[in-house]
Amino acid sequence: QVQVEETGGGLVQAGGSLSLSCTASGHGFNVQIMYWYRQAPGKQRELVADITSGGSTNYADSVKGRFTISRDNSKRTVYLQMNSLQPADTAVYYCGARIYGEDYWGQGTQVTVSS
Repeated sequence: QVQVEETGGGLVQAGGSLSLSCTASGHGFNVQIMYWYRQAPGKQRELVADITSGGSTNYADSVKGRFTISRDNSKRTVYLQMNSLQPADTAVYYCGARIYGEDYWGQGTQVTVSS
């Protein structure tokens, strides 16, 4: 059974930084893609960034140059370093992992950026 769990998040002032991490736990699998999505109140969930097992990354235009996604395959862990945070980044951030073509999600962690 696969479990995905995020840690990190919280409250920060505009211009500040936060980091998130997420681990996929279980036995006998490799994670193909890991990603971060976010959902702000009243808005649809949107992709923030993703990273393949080979290290290829993809970012939403709104976070390019400010956020960095990375991963440790041996730990099945993905990280999201968020710098120069803006109030528009306020959302619940969800981690996902694609394993053998199926997506597994964490419960989400709140990120709030005050102006």
